[in-house]
Amino acid sequence: MQTVIIEGYLTSNPSVLAAQGSGKKRASFRVLETTRFRKADGTPGERTTGFNCICFNEATAEKYIGPFARKGSRVVIQGHVENDTWTGKDGVEHYDMRVIVADIRLKNRREASEGAAEDEGGSGRQVQEPASGYDLNDDIPF
Repeated sequence: MQTVIIEGYLTSNPSVLAAQGSGKKRASFRVLETTRFRKADGTPGERTTGFNCICFNEATAEKYIGPFARKGSRVVIQGHVENDTWTGKDGVEHYDMRVIVADIRLKNRREASEGAAEDEGGSGRQVQEPASGYDLNDDIPF
């Protein structure tokens, strides 16, 4: 089995669905990865590749991907590639390649406008520092 690591951006909000028979949750989403390179003549080039991803880990799908992952989120995914084939109603054979996610890390950045609104005393949300000194609005601690 080949392991792949992909760093890219979510193209839309992930879909967290329950299986019909067992009711187990899974998350599916698409990640775009852009590779930049120099061509032989020295001009810059760019290639964007899309990956269909599925996470079968129920806890990760329901408690991490569902609440925190959004369209445009930067993610790092580790998993393996699976190929699937099926024959459509028209008799044409279709091929699908997808990444089965073993590990996912969200690399979200805070909104720049959020910090500016708080500094100006505008309509930004109020953040109260907890007694422990840990900021709950900080990045996810794992």
